[in-house]
Amino acid sequence: MHLARFPRLFVAHLPTPLERLDRLSAHLGGPEIWIKRDDCTGLSTGGNKTRKLEFLMAEAQADRADLVMTQGATQSNHARQTAAFAAKLGMACHLLLEDRTGSRERDYTRNGNVLLDHLHGATTEMRPGGLDMNAEMEAVADRFRAQGRRVYTIPGGGSNPTGALGYVNCAFELVGQANDRGLAIDRIVTATGSAGTQAGLVAGLRAIHAGIPVTGFGVRAPKDRQEESVFALASATAEKLGCPGAVRRADVEADCTYVGAGYGIPRDDTIEAIRLFAELEGILLDPVYSGKAAAGLIDYCRKGRFGRGELIVFLHTGGAAALFGYESVLSGNGGRAAAE
Repeated sequence: MHLARFPRLFVAHLPTPLERLDRLSAHLGGPEIWIKRDDCTGLSTGGNKTRKLEFLMAEAQADRADLVMTQGATQSNHARQTAAFAAKLGMACHLLLEDRTGSRERDYTRNGNVLLDHLHGATTEMRPGGLDMNAEMEAVADRFRAQGRRVYTIPGGGSNPTGALGYVNCAFELVGQANDRGLAIDRIVTATGSAGTQAGLVAGLRAIHAGIPVTGFGVRAPKDRQEESVFALASATAEKLGCPGAVRRADVEADCTYVGAGYGIPRDDTIEAIRLFAELEGILLDPVYSGKAAAGLIDYCRKGRFGRGELIVFLHTGGAAALFGYESVLSGNGGRAAAE
């Protein structure tokens, strides 16, 4: 597939490393675990959204936008990377942040990604949880347009067919790295939320007939709804690539049993996963996405669902900046961590 026909701004530090996790693999006593370090994309502490934004912000620039808008949760990694990308291009950035957890901890509402949003020069508005945030964003965008601004809006997570091209490209990159090292990947696992990362991976892997399944560990929605969202976006992305029908419903798998009490609320196994990666491998996960996906990975290994002789790649979506919004949970002094 020839992605160069799509507008793109080359900002991310690519290719991201593909590393073997020797100590974690030995600790779990199961498969050989590798990690694709998309926490190392470079922009504002890195993360998976930078790949998506390379394509999205190229569209914004082509549209001659002078203001980019997006929306996400209070500690949104996507909002932080959008603000940073806009700063790099000299565009204004306005963010709508949704209160999905109800936390009133100052670290959560002012530190972590929120602090970085403002350091990058973005302006922010808060919204209560449960609203149609894309509709809220478009209403605010219309307000700016009435003032003469040229506004480019990005859906939550950058998850539309344009943004998903970033993870089509990641699929190509990862398969190339595996081929160059003689690694036969049995499965890729990653967090799945707004659907763009998993959808792009699935579409890209199907487009090149890689034969590598992807398991997404959900962070918010129930299984049926998450899988339908991923399938719809993967199908639309495949059509954008010029291979309509390449993605089958059976290609989309999400396990949403590690969500716990809700989005952005880590369970005890999320905290354990964060500690294991930090103490065994020196790698920082986040409490919202990668920590929950890692909890699923660890549990699958312990239950033998991923077994000896398999090679599993964990795609790290980044987000460590959010750790600084969860001090009360991570320090063990209370907070909202809870196992179901």
